[in-house]
Amino acid sequence: MKKISHALVTGGAGFIGSHLVDELVANGCRVTVLDNLSTGHRHNIDHLGDRIEFIEGDIRDAGLLNQVVKGCEVVFHQAAVVSVSLSVRDPSHSCEVNDLGTVRVLDASRRNGVRRVIMASSSAVYGDDPRMPKTEDMALKPLSPYAVQKLTGEFYASVFGELYGLETVCLRYFNVFGPRQDPSSPYSGVISIFMNKATAGEVPTIFGDGGQSRDFIYVKDVVRANLLAATETAAAGRVFNVGTGVVIRILDLWKLIGGLSNVQMDPVFDPPRAGDIRESVSDIGRIRQSLGFRPHMALRQGLIDTLAWYRNPSQGPRKK
Repeated sequence: MKKISHALVTGGAGFIGSHLVDELVANGCRVTVLDNLSTGHRHNIDHLGDRIEFIEGDIRDAGLLNQVVKGCEVVFHQAAVVSVSLSVRDPSHSCEVNDLGTVRVLDASRRNGVRRVIMASSSAVYGDDPRMPKTEDMALKPLSPYAVQKLTGEFYASVFGELYGLETVCLRYFNVFGPRQDPSSPYSGVISIFMNKATAGEVPTIFGDGGQSRDFIYVKDVVRANLLAATETAAAGRVFNVGTGVVIRILDLWKLIGGLSNVQMDPVFDPPRAGDIRESVSDIGRIRQSLGFRPHMALRQGLIDTLAWYRNPSQGPRKK
C-alpha cells in the first residue's frame, strides 16, 4: 500500500475516524484532525499526543476548512450527523451538516489541490429494495433524510470529479462496530448498545420483531478499505460497498452477545422506528476485485475483542 504524506480526517476524534487516524500515524503519515466534538471524544486520540494536529472546529466553517486542508494530499471525510432517527426528528440540522458540510469539504479540497477525497457514505442509500445482496448498481431508494443526504454527498462527489478533476471515492459502509463506539450516544449502533446492556446486566430494547438482517463489519476492516480507496489508482471516481457479505438477525445478535457475556435475558420489543431498513447485506465483489479488499475479522471474534474493550475500565465507554 502506498504511503500518504499528509491527510486531513474530518470527524477524526469519532469512532471510525479515530481508528483511521491511528493507522495513518502508524504508517508514517502526517495527520490533521478536524472535529467539533459533538459526538467525538478527545480521549479517542489523546494517546497520539503531538504526533497529530488536532483542531476543534466544524466542517460548515469554510474559512477554517480552507486553512486546515492546505498541504493535504488526501482528505478522509468522516464527519457527519450519522443517526437515521435524529435525521427524521431534525432533518434541517442533519441536512446542514451532511449536505452543506460535505460541499464545503469538497470545495476546500479542490481549491487547495488535494489529490483525493474519501467520502463516508452509507448502505442506507439502498432503502428497502428486497433484492439481496445489495450491489452498487442497484436502483437507490433512500427512506430517511440521512440516507438522502448521504446519496446527495455521492452526487456532489461525482460532480466535483467531473467539473474540477478532484478525485473522489465513496464508501457505502454497512454496519460498523468495534471499540470506541459510544453506547450512550443516540448515534450508536446496535452492537455498542447491546454490549453496554450486557455488561451492565440490563434488558435491551429491540425495535421491531428482531428479524431484521444486518451485515456487521469490524472497524479496522473499514479502515483498511479507506486506505485502499485513498491509494489505489483503480478507486478514483467510484463507489464501493464496505461490508462482509455475511448476515445475522438482530435477535440472534443479542443471543450471541448474551452468550459471550454469560447473560441470559429476553429483550423487550418496541415498535419499529421510522426510516429503519428491514433487510441489509452487502455484495463486496466490486471492492474485492478492484482494490483487493477482503474483511479479516469474523463477527464472533470482533465481538469478543469489542466486549473486552467494554469491560476494561481504562479503555471502555466514558462520558465526555
